[in-house]
Amino acid sequence: MGDSMRILIVDDHEAIRRGVIRVLQSRGNVENVVECAEATNGEEAVDRALVWKPDLILLDVFLPVLAGFVAASEIKQHQPHIPILFFSIYATDEILKEAGSVGDGFILKETVVEMLPKAVDALLQKQSFFPAVDLQ
Repeated sequence: MGDSMRILIVDDHEAIRRGVIRVLQSRGNVENVVECAEATNGEEAVDRALVWKPDLILLDVFLPVLAGFVAASEIKQHQPHIPILFFSIYATDEILKEAGSVGDGFILKETVVEMLPKAVDALLQKQSFFPAVDLQ
Protein backbone atom coordinates (compact mmCIF):
# COMPACT_ATOMS: atom_id res chain seq x y z
CA MET A 1 0.00 0.00 0.00
CA GLY A 2 2.72 2.47 0.91
CA ASP A 3 0.21 4.55 2.80
CA SER A 4 0.67 6.11 6.14
CA MET A 5 -2.20 5.81 8.53
CA ARG A 6 -2.98 8.82 10.67
CA ILE A 7 -4.39 8.20 14.12
CA LEU A 8 -5.37 10.84 16.66
CA ILE A 9 -5.02 9.61 20.23
CA VAL A 10 -6.99 11.50 22.85
CA ASP A 11 -6.37 10.81 26.52
CA ASP A 12 -5.47 13.04 29.43
CA HIS A 13 -2.80 10.64 30.71
CA GLU A 14 0.51 10.70 28.92
CA ALA A 15 1.42 7.16 30.00
CA ILE A 16 -1.71 5.83 28.30
CA ARG A 17 -1.05 7.79 25.08
CA ARG A 18 2.54 6.44 25.04
CA GLY A 19 1.32 2.88 25.52
CA VAL A 20 -1.20 3.22 22.73
CA ILE A 21 1.41 4.66 20.36
CA ARG A 22 3.71 1.71 21.14
CA VAL A 23 0.94 -0.77 20.36
CA LEU A 24 0.07 0.98 17.09
CA GLN A 25 3.63 1.39 15.91
CA SER A 26 4.67 -2.13 16.77
CA ARG A 27 2.25 -3.43 14.16
CA GLY A 28 3.10 -0.89 11.49
CA ASN A 29 5.53 -2.25 8.93
CA VAL A 30 7.63 -0.65 6.24
CA GLU A 31 4.61 -0.35 3.97
CA ASN A 32 2.20 0.89 6.54
CA VAL A 33 3.57 3.69 8.66
CA VAL A 34 1.43 4.79 11.56
CA GLU A 35 1.50 8.54 12.21
CA CYS A 36 0.14 9.53 15.60
CA ALA A 37 -1.05 12.89 16.85
CA GLU A 38 -2.12 13.47 20.43
CA ALA A 39 -4.67 15.55 22.29
CA THR A 40 -5.22 15.76 26.03
CA ASN A 41 -8.82 16.99 26.27
CA GLY A 42 -12.05 17.03 24.32
CA GLU A 43 -11.65 20.54 22.97
CA GLU A 44 -8.16 19.81 21.64
CA ALA A 45 -9.52 16.61 20.14
CA VAL A 46 -12.10 18.53 18.11
CA ASP A 47 -9.55 21.11 16.93
CA ARG A 48 -6.95 18.49 15.95
CA ALA A 49 -9.51 16.26 14.25
CA LEU A 50 -10.88 19.04 12.07
CA VAL A 51 -7.48 20.42 11.11
CA TRP A 52 -5.46 17.20 10.74
CA LYS A 53 -8.31 14.99 9.48
CA PRO A 54 -6.96 11.68 10.80
CA ASP A 55 -7.98 8.29 9.41
CA LEU A 56 -9.14 7.24 12.85
CA ILE A 57 -9.62 8.75 16.30
CA LEU A 58 -9.06 6.88 19.55
CA LEU A 59 -11.01 8.81 22.15
CA ASP A 60 -11.14 8.44 25.91
CA VAL A 61 -14.71 8.61 27.23
CA PHE A 62 -13.84 10.69 30.31
CA LEU A 63 -11.93 13.79 29.24
CA PRO A 64 -11.40 17.21 30.79
CA VAL A 65 -12.85 20.41 29.23
CA LEU A 66 -15.16 18.57 26.83
CA ALA A 67 -16.37 15.03 27.50
CA GLY A 68 -15.51 12.33 24.99
CA PHE A 69 -19.05 11.81 23.72
CA VAL A 70 -19.59 15.56 23.27
CA ALA A 71 -16.28 15.92 21.43
CA ALA A 72 -17.19 12.95 19.22
CA SER A 73 -20.55 14.47 18.30
CA GLU A 74 -18.88 17.73 17.31
CA ILE A 75 -16.28 15.94 15.20
CA LYS A 76 -18.96 13.83 13.49
CA GLN A 77 -20.98 16.95 12.61
CA HIS A 78 -18.05 18.22 10.55
CA GLN A 79 -16.26 15.02 9.55
CA PRO A 80 -18.86 12.25 9.67
CA HIS A 81 -16.64 9.77 7.83
CA ILE A 82 -13.79 9.72 10.38
CA PRO A 83 -14.25 6.57 12.48
CA ILE A 84 -14.13 7.10 16.25
CA LEU A 85 -13.06 4.34 18.61
CA PHE A 86 -13.86 5.02 22.25
CA PHE A 87 -11.87 3.53 25.07
CA SER A 88 -12.37 3.65 28.80
CA ILE A 89 -11.61 1.83 32.02
CA TYR A 90 -15.36 1.49 32.55
CA ALA A 91 -17.91 -0.27 30.38
CA THR A 92 -21.34 0.37 31.84
CA ASP A 93 -24.50 -0.19 29.82
CA GLU A 94 -24.91 3.58 29.45
CA ILE A 95 -21.36 4.05 28.19
CA LEU A 96 -21.71 1.26 25.64
CA LYS A 97 -25.07 2.58 24.44
CA GLU A 98 -23.72 6.09 24.05
CA ALA A 99 -20.54 4.82 22.37
CA GLY A 100 -22.72 2.91 19.92
CA SER A 101 -24.84 5.90 19.07
CA VAL A 102 -22.03 8.45 18.66
CA GLY A 103 -19.01 6.40 17.68
CA ASP A 104 -17.91 3.36 15.73
CA GLY A 105 -16.31 1.16 18.36
CA PHE A 106 -15.40 0.67 22.00
CA ILE A 107 -12.63 -1.13 23.84
CA LEU A 108 -11.67 -1.34 27.49
CA LYS A 109 -8.32 0.21 28.36
CA GLU A 110 -7.10 -2.99 29.96
CA THR A 111 -7.56 -4.81 26.63
CA VAL A 112 -5.77 -2.22 24.47
CA VAL A 113 -2.79 -4.43 23.65
CA GLU A 114 -4.89 -7.32 22.33
CA MET A 115 -7.94 -5.43 21.06
CA LEU A 116 -6.65 -2.18 19.60
CA PRO A 117 -5.13 -3.69 16.42
CA LYS A 118 -8.34 -5.63 15.71
CA ALA A 119 -10.49 -2.59 16.40
CA VAL A 120 -8.39 -0.35 14.14
CA ASP A 121 -8.57 -2.88 11.30
CA ALA A 122 -12.34 -3.17 11.65
CA LEU A 123 -12.95 0.59 11.73
CA LEU A 124 -10.67 1.27 8.78
CA GLN A 125 -12.74 -1.27 6.85
CA LYS A 126 -15.86 0.73 7.73
CA GLN A 127 -17.05 -1.85 10.25
CA SER A 128 -17.96 -1.18 13.83
CA PHE A 129 -16.17 -2.84 16.73
CA PHE A 130 -18.09 -3.52 19.92
CA PRO A 131 -16.73 -6.76 21.37
CA ALA A 132 -18.83 -8.45 24.01
CA VAL A 133 -17.73 -6.79 27.21
CA ASP A 134 -18.07 -8.54 30.55
CA LEU A 135 -19.79 -5.97 32.70
CA GLN A 136 -18.57 -6.05 36.27
